Amino acid sequence: MGLSCINMALADFYASNSYYKTRLFLSSRDSKSDVVVAAAAAVDLIKNVEVQAIIGPESSMQAKFITNLGEKGQVPIIAFSATIPSLTSLQSPYFFQATQNSSSQVKAISAIVQAFGWREVVPIYTDNEYGQGMIPFLIDALQEVDARVPYRSVIPPLASDDQIGQELYKLMTMQTRVFIVHMPSDVGSRLFTKAKENGMMSAGYVWIMTSGMTNSIRLLESSIHDSMQGVLGVKTYVPKTIELENFTLRWKTKFHQDNPNILDVELNVRGLWAYDAASALARAVEKAGTTNFGFENTTGSSNLTDLATMGVSLNGPKLHQALLDTRFTGLAGEFNLQNGQLQSSTFQIINVNGNGERGVAFWTPENGLIRELNSTNTSTNSTSRRNLGPVIWPGDSSSIPKGWEIPTNGKKLRVGVPVKDGFFEFVKVEHDASTNTTNVKGYSIDIFKAVMKALPYNVDYEFIPFAKLNGESAGTYNDMVYQVYLGNFDALAADTTIIANRTNYIDFTLPYTESGVTMVVPIKDNERNNAWVFLKPLTWDLWITSGIFFVFIGFVVWVLEHRINEDFRGPPSHEIGTSLWYSFSTMVFAQKETLLSNLARFVVIIWVFVVLILTQSYTASLTSLLTVQQLQPTVTDVNQLIKNGEYVGYQEGSYVLGILEEMNFDPAKLRTYKSVEECDELLSKGSANGGIAAAFDDIPCMKVLLSQHCSKYTMVQSIYKTDGLGFVFPKGSPLVSDVSWAVLNVTEGEKMKEIEKAWFGDQSNCPSSDSQVSSGSLSLDSFWGLFLIAGIASLLALIISFSMFLYKERQQIWINFDSKNSVWKRICHALRIFDDKDLSSHTFRNKPLKDSGDIDNVQGICTLHTKPGFTFSEDLGTPSRV
Repeated sequence: MGLSCINMALADFYASNSYYKTRLFLSSRDSKSDVVVAAAAAVDLIKNVEVQAIIGPESSMQAKFITNLGEKGQVPIIAFSATIPSLTSLQSPYFFQATQNSSSQVKAISAIVQAFGWREVVPIYTDNEYGQGMIPFLIDALQEVDARVPYRSVIPPLASDDQIGQELYKLMTMQTRVFIVHMPSDVGSRLFTKAKENGMMSAGYVWIMTSGMTNSIRLLESSIHDSMQGVLGVKTYVPKTIELENFTLRWKTKFHQDNPNILDVELNVRGLWAYDAASALARAVEKAGTTNFGFENTTGSSNLTDLATMGVSLNGPKLHQALLDTRFTGLAGEFNLQNGQLQSSTFQIINVNGNGERGVAFWTPENGLIRELNSTNTSTNSTSRRNLGPVIWPGDSSSIPKGWEIPTNGKKLRVGVPVKDGFFEFVKVEHDASTNTTNVKGYSIDIFKAVMKALPYNVDYEFIPFAKLNGESAGTYNDMVYQVYLGNFDALAADTTIIANRTNYIDFTLPYTESGVTMVVPIKDNERNNAWVFLKPLTWDLWITSGIFFVFIGFVVWVLEHRINEDFRGPPSHEIGTSLWYSFSTMVFAQKETLLSNLARFVVIIWVFVVLILTQSYTASLTSLLTVQQLQPTVTDVNQLIKNGEYVGYQEGSYVLGILEEMNFDPAKLRTYKSVEECDELLSKGSANGGIAAAFDDIPCMKVLLSQHCSKYTMVQSIYKTDGLGFVFPKGSPLVSDVSWAVLNVTEGEKMKEIEKAWFGDQSNCPSSDSQVSSGSLSLDSFWGLFLIAGIASLLALIISFSMFLYKERQQIWINFDSKNSVWKRICHALRIFDDKDLSSHTFRNKPLKDSGDIDNVQGICTLHTKPGFTFSEDLGTPSRV
């Protein structure tokens, strides 16, 4: 195919460019698919024939060796079928890869993997340079889309059917069901035939072919097609043009004339690359000119393999530059050799269906996956599944395979469990020596079993204790987690806390319970035994404020009532006692004095309202103190523990040790415990008696302690936030997403409540940590608004009363008083007037005169009726008849 396309390319080129001064003459050699034969032929062509260029090494292995010969003789080597990426890294200026580099398709393959959400992929490739050359690039591309390669399947180039079958059987025992096939068509055809025989072309499997095999798929026999139903392939896209259609028809006719024994042949992209490569070489030779076509130092031995006497082409450098400058639109698309490499173009994603193939999408370096090339989609590097057409998967299934499954004929899932010395509520490992069996149970184990049962498929697993030969624990939780990374466990079913540094090498499921590091301390109850407990309901500032306001209100009432109310008059001691008595008696509403001033009544009404609220609040708080158990933590602040140098504890082997060290706890003040009983013993002793003042551990572990000793301890502070307890799987495990989904179903259902009740009991009778700690005393912050209202009302009443007094007595204070006297005497005179009775008040005007002593003290009364027909004159002299 390649040779016929080269011949037709030269014929077509010179037919349309008859005026060119140069013509290419072909000297053909058959390499017989052998690298040594190809190398010998290249030496013969360069040394003896003195060719200007060599075109068409059949394979990448041939091209890699011949390239060195071309560089030595400065003869350009143009390959149209050698695709390995390492050829471009040879740094040989005389090698031109006029075909697509196989690494250019890895982005298209990874886009397919990402679009369908597959997390694990196994490449299957031949054990030669062709197969191995692309794999590093493919793995890098898969890692960029978060897909891992758990295994590489290597097939020898000359492998027998039995060898291929054994390798496929090994793949069947693994979880991964997504395979990328990168091998020549002859080996790939046998691979798919054996895969179908082994039942690996059924539903659930995913097969993706690279372009090396997909580009030649039309050359395969129909029986091979039957074995490849549902396979996806990455194919070099060649635009359909009129020139291509005409050439294809002419080529078929010419090929059958030259090769009548070859039937049902189809032209593929390699033939088009050969056509374009020959056309490019013809252009470059014409551009380089006809001078210096000779070789330097061509004389010497006639030995065909004598490399030391091989000449150097004088026209090589000019021809090399001319090839780099050659650009045109060929049958396969744009031809442009940048740095000797044909630039990557568009790939088509095909689906093998029936006797042919069906396009489902395209991939371009600019837009990623797109449904149609001429679509208006302008997204960049798209990996959306919506951009792919419908796919018929192996087994004639339209359901998208999940990409993995637990093999029924494979090994069981190895689930590691910790061997603990305490906190058996989570995980407990028991070994029965009589039957030599191990029984694993616990809260975490029951949840794991429920989660596995909730999966939509069956998973066989076995619990393997993380223990030494003597049955003791083999290390800490971090050590156990690391065993998953090493591959010794497939999963962990334990109370493993989800923390950041562990996720660097393993994956967690969603948490099945909350977590975080908390502090548990003993509690004390001594409020009811305190002789001064009646002072506890109010804070000291509220007590002082209340006392000040009682005195202040008494003073205000005295000021407002002193001039008009006999009850608030008398000796100073009597007046002070009466005022304070009246004010404090409002607490029990026992005041007997009658208020005569409306301003005083206004003040007292507001004050009684304040006292009512204050006394009711005090009564409620005191009742709570005397009747409800008041539990107080012995310590409420971590910094207080550090400052006082107290001993604290943590569970042995826990990550909590690192957290305590980061908090600057003295390592000498840290003590470990292994069980709930040991933790209880240390807390009961106390820091001063060989115990601890506080215990630090995960919230679930501390809840176990509190469920058994809820009257002795309480959680007072969370010092470190974590995401909870989760199950552990290897990095990138496909089980993680499904198990996380099952965790949600279990934790949201009734099964979770049943498991918690079975292992932790009914904790409803145990008060929560919030209810155990008593609320604080009533403070001024709760009542300052009431005191503010009472204070403003009292001051307002005083201002009004004082203003009325000054206005009413202005004659005595301002006019009749000698103005030459000092201000202090004027104030003292006003106070003497204020201390006298206000005889003009209605309270004194309505009071009958019982004796003359009373009459002598009354002044300014106009008339006083004694009996009909008599009156007293204004100066209260003898009565006269009216």
